[in-house]
Amino acid sequence: MTGTWFGSRVRRIEDPPLVTGRGRYVDDIHLPDMVHAAFLRSPHAHARLIGIDTATAKAMPGVHAVLTIADLAPHLTEERLPLGFRTRALPDGITPYVLAKDEVVYVGEPVALVIADSRYRAEDAAAAIAVDYEPLPAVPDCRAAVAPGAPRARLAMKSNVLTEFNQEYGDVAGAFAKAAHVFAVKLNQHRGVAHPIEGRGVVARYEAADDRLTLWDSTQQSHEIRSFLGELLNLDENRIRVVAPDVGGGFGCKFILYAEEAALATATRMIGRPIKWIEDRREHFLAAIQERDQVWEMEVAADPDGRLLGARGRMIHDQGAYTPQGINLPYNASTVVPSVYVLPAYRLHVQVVETNRVPVAPVRGAGYPEGCFAMERMLDAVADGLGLDRIEVRRRNLVPAERMPYRTPLLTRAKTPVEYDSGDFPLCQNKALDGIDFASFRARQESARKAGRYIGLGLAHGIKGTGRGPYESGTVRIGRSGKVSVYTGALAMGQGLKTILAQITADQLGVAVDDIEVVAGDTATIPLGLGGFASRQTVTAGSSVHIAAGEVRAKVLKVAANLLEAAESDLELRDGEVRVKGVADMSVSLRDVALVATGMPGYSIPKGVEAGLESNQNFAPESLAYSNGCHAVELEVDVETGQVHFVNYVLVSDSGRLVNPMTADGQLHGGAAHGIGNALFEWMGYDQGAQPLTTTLAEYLMPTAPEIPRFTVIHHESPSPLNPLGVKGIGECGTLPAAAAIVSAIEDALRPFGVRLGEYPVRPHRLLELIRRGTNPQ
Repeated sequence: MTGTWFGSRVRRIEDPPLVTGRGRYVDDIHLPDMVHAAFLRSPHAHARLIGIDTATAKAMPGVHAVLTIADLAPHLTEERLPLGFRTRALPDGITPYVLAKDEVVYVGEPVALVIADSRYRAEDAAAAIAVDYEPLPAVPDCRAAVAPGAPRARLAMKSNVLTEFNQEYGDVAGAFAKAAHVFAVKLNQHRGVAHPIEGRGVVARYEAADDRLTLWDSTQQSHEIRSFLGELLNLDENRIRVVAPDVGGGFGCKFILYAEEAALATATRMIGRPIKWIEDRREHFLAAIQERDQVWEMEVAADPDGRLLGARGRMIHDQGAYTPQGINLPYNASTVVPSVYVLPAYRLHVQVVETNRVPVAPVRGAGYPEGCFAMERMLDAVADGLGLDRIEVRRRNLVPAERMPYRTPLLTRAKTPVEYDSGDFPLCQNKALDGIDFASFRARQESARKAGRYIGLGLAHGIKGTGRGPYESGTVRIGRSGKVSVYTGALAMGQGLKTILAQITADQLGVAVDDIEVVAGDTATIPLGLGGFASRQTVTAGSSVHIAAGEVRAKVLKVAANLLEAAESDLELRDGEVRVKGVADMSVSLRDVALVATGMPGYSIPKGVEAGLESNQNFAPESLAYSNGCHAVELEVDVETGQVHFVNYVLVSDSGRLVNPMTADGQLHGGAAHGIGNALFEWMGYDQGAQPLTTTLAEYLMPTAPEIPRFTVIHHESPSPLNPLGVKGIGECGTLPAAAAIVSAIEDALRPFGVRLGEYPVRPHRLLELIRRGTNPQ
């Protein structure tokens, strides 16, 4: 892969229609006879559902149907949604209902579906539905879930503890027994919301004549949605088409089959008309999955030089009211705690508990930022307790480059070893320190303090397994027109996937990226696919497309050699043609090659050539490719207001070989911005009755342009040996160490006040409270 496209800063081929108003999102789809849906949602965090009176709503003008679970159930094989990421460790009956049945267990749970001529009429009719609720005690958070005498979050469960498990290796007891020093940290990592700029949305159409169901869905998993719906509706998958049009971001919240999708798919078969539902922002707060809370209580053992001997503790994970997608989030968090450091012994007890909050599933990072935060906070505790520099303690504990690849004793949730395949963690740290000018920082800090300004510096590492399998699909085809097309079950949702796959294809076939059509997330164009999650698609889909393009190239050369009466080794692909090297007038177009390869009636295809210029591949990685990053943050805290202002932000990233450094920069910028939101702004509040407190963007704060610093991105490329491209994932990697680095920098800035932080987001009023508790600055 030494051509002109791979590794170049190519402008994204997705962008021209998006920036000129020609994008096609779900809400841009308008079908004949289409009607609109609205959902009646529970106002209670926990209540018995005694009865639903829909008569008044049904009688309202323009209303076509008012449906409850009793209406949908005869058309479903199951009243509950299928469980994503199935595991034997979980009990039955833990997924959401398609519509609530007998009991509501969080504010925002869908209770009834109204279908009308317009969304306005549907909303009015939903308000006219009379529901008889019997309120029940609610479980407001994960601490309350395990408190003695706690009410049950769901009446059918014997306990609020969904499951428990341990991560453990090494002689933990021995490590703590011989330790010169033991330090404790308590951490509270608060829940947040994904908030893609485009919320969820579905258009569902059933064609009775063909017994065919089509969904246009703002999703991260077209093929999985198709499979789930086939299971729920007892339909052959070949009669279901799921299309992801332009998707305005996902961040994990669209890698789920939701009740709304299942309800619309069922309802369109019942009424025989296309139905549209578009999520509004308040619904996103109330009904789209969220990530976290997690409460950690950790101890860390160290020798006199600050080298780690062991870590142990307990983590309580808030799963929300239902489990739509397994326990991958707390599992990921628990396995990444050792991070990029040598940790000889480790034990963590994890409790996954149900509460009366919105169900939890991965948002960008999928538990890895939480585990990284726990380790980085423990390292800060070691450094402070021993009077050592925080960065030096990290240097002493990093896995050295000569020990790579480095295997920890832990297993991924797929039961493969956690083994870091390539990288140089000390070098990445040094690059971050050089980038932020750490050598002169303490002098700058001292000068600032004399002027009454409080600046601080924080550094943190993060690591994440990327390229998760079991496979992703890729098809490369040269049609009879000579046009190159790429098809994949991977999902484009704003991250530049189509550009990346076009670049991978372009070098092999000698065409420009703009001349390649990439179709992603349409189940009608490719039979298999898993979609976009876990920073996986460049590794999996990219490798599939790379292998497929190589096979198509080989076919092109074989046919062209026959046509040009030349040896294959004397041919090159360039500018849509196959040429004899060094001979200007000896060439044949890809169109002519395709016409021969696809055959014409009555004529033979060249001997030894399989018909068609096409290859279908499903690359299956054997192990995860581990991306790592190091963030160095310099910031200033205004001790009068509690506001945090960034002075400098350096991101060092090792995501293997880069297909497109420009889109890689963009992914890292976005990931770090997401991390800044987690660290300083995004607080999804609930009161003690589990009623949500932050249901608008006026209450739930997100970082905007003035709050985001100008990032300095430094790439360190260590190719992965686990795939033919040497690439690793990058989409979530900018988020991993962000909160840890920012919180450490805030503490460093406020060291004269003795401020210590064990939670995020760190909001201004909380900082002011801690500053005022502290001593007078030294």
